[in-house]
Formats: sequence, C-alpha cells, structure tokens
Amino acid sequence: MTARDAGRTDARERSPRLPAAPLAVCLLIAVPDLLFDQVPSLITMLLIAPLTACVRLGPRSTLLVCCCSATLGLVMGLAEEVPPLELTVRWSGLVLGCALTVYAARQRELLDRMLVQAREVARVTQEAILRPISKNLDGTQVCTRYHCAALESTVGGDLYDVAMTRYGLRVLVGDVRGHGLDALRLTADTITGFRELAYTAPDLTVLAEGLDARLAPELGPEDFVTAVFAEFAPGEVRLVNCGHPAPLRSGDRVELLEPGVPSTPLGLAPETRQYRVRLQPGDRLLLCTDGLTEARDPDGNAFPLLGEAALALREPLPDDALHALYTRLTTHTGGAPDDDLALVLCQPLESTVPARTP
Repeated sequence: MTARDAGRTDARERSPRLPAAPLAVCLLIAVPDLLFDQVPSLITMLLIAPLTACVRLGPRSTLLVCCCSATLGLVMGLAEEVPPLELTVRWSGLVLGCALTVYAARQRELLDRMLVQAREVARVTQEAILRPISKNLDGTQVCTRYHCAALESTVGGDLYDVAMTRYGLRVLVGDVRGHGLDALRLTADTITGFRELAYTAPDLTVLAEGLDARLAPELGPEDFVTAVFAEFAPGEVRLVNCGHPAPLRSGDRVELLEPGVPSTPLGLAPETRQYRVRLQPGDRLLLCTDGLTEARDPDGNAFPLLGEAALALREPLPDDALHALYTRLTTHTGGAPDDDLALVLCQPLESTVPARTP
C-alpha cells in the first residue's frame, strides 16, 4: 500500500458515515406518537436510535443522531402537552442517555485505533521474525514462501532462517509443536538461537546441539521443535535432521534426502549426525514443513509430493517454482492449507568440486 492509499484509507476512516438507519428509527418512533393520540408517549424510546448508532458509527455520527432524538423528544412532549415536570424528567433522561452513547462511541473509536496500531506493530514484528527472502546468497539462490493457518496472525509454529557465515550459507527450517502465543514465543526463541549460533558453530552438529541446549530449559514437558539444518558448499550440501520432514532434491530425478539414522527433535536430546549430498549443476533443494508433506484433500488423500514437486520445480525461476508448488497444493486441498507451511527453495548457481569441511 502506498502512502497516498494509506492517506485515503485514513480519511475514509475519519469521515463520518451517514447514520441512515438510526435516523429512520427516530422517525419510526416519532411519527406514530405525533399522529395518533391513543399511542402512549414514546419519548424515552428515542434512545434506541443513539444506542444503535454508537455500536456501529463514530462519535460525530452518533452526536448527529442524538441531536435528532433530543429534538424529536422535545417536539413530541410539547405536542402531547405533557406536564412540565414529567416532560423535564423524560427529556433529561433522554439527553443523559444520548450523552452516554456519544461517550461510548468515542471510546470504541479509540479502542479501534489502538487495535489497528497493535496489529501493525505485530505485523512488523512478525516480518522481522520471518523475513521473506528472494535473493542470491553466496552463489545460492534462496526463495521462501510462508503460510500461517491462524487468521489472527501471520506467524505460526513453522519457521525458517538463513545465515551467511564463514562456513558457508546455512539454512534452518523448523516446526514448533503447538499453536498460539506459546508457539510464537518458541518460534522467536528458536530463530534467535540459530542467529546467535550459526556464525560460531564449526559444523551443523555443534549448531544443532547448541540450539537444543538453549531451547531445552524453555520447553514444557510436551514441547519440542523439529528442525533440519543445511550448509551449502561447492558441489554439495551438508544436512542435519532432527525429527523433521526430509529435504527434497530436484534435478535429473526428484528424491527425498532421508537421514541414515533418524534423530529426535530439539528439546528431546537429539543424537545429531551430519550427512552429505552431492549437488549437480541445476539441482534444487527444497526444505519444507509437514504442512506440505502431510497435506490431504477433503477425502483424506495425501498430497502426492514427489510427482507434484517434479512438475512444479520445472519452472525456470525459483520464485515461480514455489508459486507453482503452492498452487498445486491448494488445488489438492481445495483451499488454503489447514496447517502452517514453510517452504525454502535453494538453487546453487554454480557447482564445483566439494569443499573440505572446516
């Protein structure tokens, strides 16, 4: 959204909306009272219109309805020749109620503004936690895609991050158990720990063990974080998998890069082992969460990952490939995924002889 569009939006929010419905309520109450003598005095019922206005309209529109209600109430009292004391009591009650509705509309407007500001702060904070990436990092094109299943948030339990270190490009993709604020807190702790350790850990096993040691004191008895770590070197990628869905390599064929020995997730004392995979020119590596591997259609059929990935990852540009894969996923599931989803596609631009491990 541009600054001009934001200004127009703010102007629309500040401008009062026409209180047609509350004014119509005023007329529906006043007209029978004025036309038919047999109808009991309905002065106090005119408060219905301001109450209706303060629920949906701003304070200025509510004030306009209040003025209309107070005026009609006075006209109705004088036309019916209500005793002065009775008219004073009824009309004063109407005016007092109108004043309270204007105050309520003002407080609701202030609360709405605070909520808008809070959402904006949350959006900026969440983008700082999971910043979108589409760039060349040390000879590897990295593109990301993220989907949060929770409507009230843009960050869920899935996470990713990258770090350019002296050991090469390092990538983390993980999945925090659970949802809500606790999952968001654990997501932030995991990414923060990775950013602190990625630049000093000499290899991925030390990085994974250090992150596990940092997270363990913060985890509850049933909490854990599945994670896969990748480190790119010329002609190969080094991987450590802690209970996470296996990365997918796309090249001459599409295959899952399963670890030789499975490991438990972070927080459950994983026995980390690093394994290496050769990367040929043109190979791509897709790291994902179980929002992709466990997706199902309305009939319960699993998403055919290998076949769909083989078709989607043929797209020449990595961004287009991720978009095609996500489109195929939503077509299979019949809509947006019910689970959080993180996709990181890495494509080394050059492939040479594997480098020696630092």
